[in-house]
Amino acid sequence: MKLELDRTSNVPLTEQIVSAVQTWIRSRAAHPGARLPSIRQFAADYAISRFPVIEAYDRLVSLGYLDSRHGSGFYVSEYARSGMSGMGTCDLTNAADESGHLLSQFERAGELLQLDSGSIPQAWRDVDALGQAIRHVSRTDPASLVDYGTPAGDATLREHLRNRLAPLGIAADAKHILITEGASEGLDLLMRYMLKPGDTVLVEDPGYYNLYGLLKLHGVRLVGIRRTASGPDLDHLHAMLAEHRPRAFFVNTVFHNPTGSTISPPVAFRLLQLAREHRFTIVEDDIYADFQADPTDRLAALDQFEHVVYVGGLSKTLSSALRVGYVVANPAIVRDLAAIKALTTISGSRFTQAVAATLLERGAYRKYLERLRRRVAEAQGSAARTLEAHGWELFGGPAAAATAPAARGYTQTGGKFVWARVPHVEDSARLAVCGEPFGVAVSPGSHFRPHGETSPWIRINVALTPDPRAQAFFAAAARLDGEARDTSVRAAGGEKAASGGGRR
Repeated sequence: MKLELDRTSNVPLTEQIVSAVQTWIRSRAAHPGARLPSIRQFAADYAISRFPVIEAYDRLVSLGYLDSRHGSGFYVSEYARSGMSGMGTCDLTNAADESGHLLSQFERAGELLQLDSGSIPQAWRDVDALGQAIRHVSRTDPASLVDYGTPAGDATLREHLRNRLAPLGIAADAKHILITEGASEGLDLLMRYMLKPGDTVLVEDPGYYNLYGLLKLHGVRLVGIRRTASGPDLDHLHAMLAEHRPRAFFVNTVFHNPTGSTISPPVAFRLLQLAREHRFTIVEDDIYADFQADPTDRLAALDQFEHVVYVGGLSKTLSSALRVGYVVANPAIVRDLAAIKALTTISGSRFTQAVAATLLERGAYRKYLERLRRRVAEAQGSAARTLEAHGWELFGGPAAAATAPAARGYTQTGGKFVWARVPHVEDSARLAVCGEPFGVAVSPGSHFRPHGETSPWIRINVALTPDPRAQAFFAAAARLDGEARDTSVRAAGGEKAASGGGRR
C-alpha cells in the first residue's frame, strides 16, 4: 500500500489518509482480508504522528472499509469490496468524514484527557437531584417507562419552557414549542423542513462541526461567515449576501461554540434587518443560554418568529444522557415539524421529558444553575489567565477585556470554552501532535471550519484546564515557534512526560 500524503496541504492528514485508503480499496488493489500496517508502522513509514493515523483508521472502520481485530490489527473488510464498492457511496462517505472526529472521541474515551470536550465534569452535575427526579417519575408515572410520548412533546415540560423563555423576551406558548431529542434533532428537523439539495446556507466560521456535517448530509452548500468577538462579521456577511441567495443563516447567539463570544446588540439588530431585506431565515442556536446569568438580546425576542426560528436545550447543562432539546417557532412551522418527527422518530422519550419537567418544577434545576454558572465563570477566568501566562493568545483579546461586562449587561466572552492559539503557529494540527505525549487530545481548529480549512486556533474546555496534563501541554505548546518541527516537539514532550509531568 503506497499512499500520497502532503504534509504541507491545507487538508488535514486524517482526511488525506481516509481518502487515500478508500481509493486504494476501491481500485481493487487490495483484497478482502488484507492486513494494513499497524498504526505505529504507518506513522513511521510516512514520518507522521500516530494521532491522525488512529483517527483515520477509526473512521475507516466506522465507514465499513476496515475491520478491527483486537490484538491483531486492521484488515480490509469483505463489505468494502462486496457491498460498498458497488453502491453509491458519496453520502455515506460525507457522513463518515464529518462525524469521524466526533466518533473517535467516544472510542478513545478514558485513554486521553479530551481537552476540547463539549461536556462539563460529572462532579459539577447535580446527580442527586437527577436520581431523585428519576425515582419520582418511575414511582408516580410508570407508564412513561414503556409508552410512547407525543410528537410535540410533554405538555408540562412545554409549559415550563414557556416560563423559562419569558425572561429572554421570547413570547411563546405551547403551540410555539416542539420538544426534540436534543438540539441536534431540532436542527435536523429544520433542515428537512426548510432545505433541499443544492440550496445555499450561511454558517459561522468557526462554528459547530456537527451542524456542518448535518447540512452536508442534506446536500446543502455551505458558505462561511467570519465570527468576530461581537458576532458574525457584518462586512463579510454583506459581501456574501451580494454574491449568494441563502435560504438560511445558522447563528449561535450566546457563548458561541467554539469561541465563547456573544452577539452584541448592534450586530443582532443589523442581522434581523438583513434577514428581512434578503429574505432568509435565521436559525438561532441558543443551546448555551442557561450558562448566561444576565440575559442579553435574543434574535427571537427582537423578531418574534417572523424571520427567526429558535433552538435550545437542556442537555448541555442538565445531563448529556437526558436528550432534551426544543424548537420555538411560528405555530404553523411547529405543526409541520411535529409531522416530520412523527414520520422519522414517532416521538421523543416520554420518561426523559417527565424527568426534566420534574427537575424544573421542583426548583432543583434553578438552584443547580446558580452553582454551575459560578463554577463556569471561575473556570473561564482561571483558564484565560493560565493560557495568557504561558503566552497563548485568546480570541477577542486579553482575559480582563474578554470577561468584563460591557454596556447593557452585554458580556463579550463566557461559557465552557476558550478559543486559543499559540502565536506564530499557523496550523493547530501541530498542537494536536504536541498534546499526544502528555496524554492530551485536542482537535485541530480545521474541524471547526465549514470546509476543513487550516486554522491556528483550538477549542479548550475551561473545566479541564487545571489538570496537570493540560498544564504541561500548555507550557510545551507555548515553546513552539513558526519554524519548529513536529518531531522536535514530540521529543520535548516525551522528556517532560518521562520526568512525571505528563505521563499517561
